[in-house]
Amino acid sequence: MSSLRPWRHIERRKSRQIMVGTVAVGGDAPVTVQTMTNTPTSDAAATIAQIRRCEEAGADIVRVSCPDKESTAALREIVLAAKVPIVADIHFHYKRALEAADAGAACLRINPGNIGSAERVAEVVAAARANGCAIRIGVNAGSLEKDLLEKYGEPCPEALVESALDHIRLLEDHGFQNYKVAVKASDLFLAVAAYQQLADQVDCPLHLGITEAGGLIGGTVKSAIGMGSLLWAGIGDTIRVSLSAEPEEEVRVGYELLKSLGIRNRGVRVVSCPSCARQGFDVIRTVEKLELALQHIRTPLSLSVLGCVVNGPGEARETDIGLTGGGNGKHMVYLSGITDHVVQDEGMIEHIVRLVEAKAAEIEAGAIAAPGTPILAAAE
Repeated sequence: MSSLRPWRHIERRKSRQIMVGTVAVGGDAPVTVQTMTNTPTSDAAATIAQIRRCEEAGADIVRVSCPDKESTAALREIVLAAKVPIVADIHFHYKRALEAADAGAACLRINPGNIGSAERVAEVVAAARANGCAIRIGVNAGSLEKDLLEKYGEPCPEALVESALDHIRLLEDHGFQNYKVAVKASDLFLAVAAYQQLADQVDCPLHLGITEAGGLIGGTVKSAIGMGSLLWAGIGDTIRVSLSAEPEEEVRVGYELLKSLGIRNRGVRVVSCPSCARQGFDVIRTVEKLELALQHIRTPLSLSVLGCVVNGPGEARETDIGLTGGGNGKHMVYLSGITDHVVQDEGMIEHIVRLVEAKAAEIEAGAIAAPGTPILAAAE
């Protein structure tokens, strides 16, 4: 596709690859989507239930906070129940990192410089190495080291990058290479500039995020601008959309961001019009219902939903399944870009859902018939 449409091509920054449990991050691996639970980690049952919802939404990696011994005590049960790698979020208490590594965490989110003496850093690195843990260095504009704030006067890209490089040095002094780095800020200009500068100085995978981005709508827009511009420039190996919303919503927004850039495709890509007086059916409500009804589809495919014949046929030619509003409650359905049949208002949504499910099954069958071509991998 990129050879035919060079303006769609994104050349990813070359980074070395690390493993977070069974998931590859960096190198030529797909950009992964992460989220974080908000249940008390000590409540293993509630945390596992939330992780399960995130897995169903497509999360590749899930992070849980481990602020106390009760949390790390519950972590082993959580790790065993999860189908995806679990990252233990550690702040300051180096013993929590040791306990999380022993409990089976696939990755430790730490800032090595914040956990105490050189001896403590050495202990954490040894525990990570012994347990096959990766480490994520998580620099945040809201918690920069005091000396850097004094040096630069305020959080700035140079301060975030210097902090990251300082923490990297602590790991590499122990010969530890299985790490990735984030330099997050709630100011998207600050975050983007920091990631751009860091990307030029290191070869490790980069974890993207605009931290404390806001609610579902505002945070989605802010994250899309910040992370979208970085991903478009080829920067970023794994992402977390930070929203004041349920974790599974972060995952869905993450995939929509990647789908919009053609970086990774999962599930149904809906092309729909904003609707107007020409619409032959209630486009807004139809799209709402279809998006909800199609959340279980993981196979990448496209669906256009247009209210009238102005742009409907043209969009339908470019999608797997198309629906265009017509007169007298009769609407045209397109399959693989070709006019196929008419559907009436009654039962229209259920009809489109069945068509999408059938198309997904057809695509899956084709992928199975071509050994060694996983459905998502082929799309990504």
